[in-house]
Amino acid sequence: MFRIGSGIDFHQLVEGRELWLGGINIPHHKGALGHSDADVLLHAICDALLGALCLGDIGVHFPDTSAEFKNIDSKILLKRTYDLITSEGYKVVNIDTTLTLEAPKIKPYVSQMQQAIASILQLGERDVSIKATTTEKMGFVGREEGVVAYATALLQRV
Repeated sequence: MFRIGSGIDFHQLVEGRELWLGGINIPHHKGALGHSDADVLLHAICDALLGALCLGDIGVHFPDTSAEFKNIDSKILLKRTYDLITSEGYKVVNIDTTLTLEAPKIKPYVSQMQQAIASILQLGERDVSIKATTTEKMGFVGREEGVVAYATALLQRV
């Protein structure tokens, strides 16, 4: 049996924060604001995985009101989500994602992000698709005030 889930996450971009995307620290003059390291890509993937099995969302499992998750590395959240998925008797088949941001360009970092995500989800790099787009200078993303990530996950019962 197969299950599919989708996830989306948004974070404000601000000065004085590191920019974490796909488990990789990307050099930029702004970073995402959030309770954790604010890695929108990993958060969207967590939501896609959880959604595929009707297990709620990232806020249910890792609430931003909990001190336990303050400044936590989102790779830990993804690993915990993966463990939950496997405990339900499923494996990840593939992940497809899209980042929406004006800057920085992420192409030089895609392979590193694929490696980081694939290692956590026990996948090959070619099973983790990471694409990026801009909003052509429109809206909060176009003004470089925020970043958005979309993710789709396909799961299969083991």
